[in-house]
Amino acid sequence: MILLHDVSCAYDGKAVLQNLNLAFPQIGAVALTGPSGTGKTTLLKLLAGLITPVSGHVEGLNGKRVSMVFQEDRLLPWRTALENVALFCGDERLARETLVRLELSDALDKRPSELSGGMKRRVALARALCYGGDILLLDEPFKGLDDALKIRVAKQVKGAFPLTVLATHDMAEAGLLGAVQRVEL
Repeated sequence: MILLHDVSCAYDGKAVLQNLNLAFPQIGAVALTGPSGTGKTTLLKLLAGLITPVSGHVEGLNGKRVSMVFQEDRLLPWRTALENVALFCGDERLARETLVRLELSDALDKRPSELSGGMKRRVALARALCYGGDILLLDEPFKGLDDALKIRVAKQVKGAFPLTVLATHDMAEAGLLGAVQRVEL
């Protein structure tokens, strides 16, 4: 179990999370919801180990392998979709299979500048899936996808990791991933 004990985080002296106490299960999906600016992304970065709290502590992450899809796709512009994914998993065959599962078989050799926003998003998702791990952190993972594609992609993501933590403004998306626990920030 991952536990946050009186965790506070701040940016430029402005408090984002204050004295937050949370428990995340070992298995399942959790949706982080709330208006923009309430700390959803900050909490994901904290769980990813990208930031440390100004006070309090987090336990239960030691030895856990974390994969994350950021709000921005963060693709390498000089690499193809296939290269962007294979770089993170070290296995071109697995990278290709993952991209095909996310309906990107026609985009394997395209660079990010040649992809639509939804295609870039799926490459970012493929990268996280291919990397693998114990925890998948998703920050607005389905932006740029139409409703039908969102459903098909969510089926590929759902259950791929023991624990998925999703930051979203759309509870329907949380439902697609099977989120049974909701944390309002």
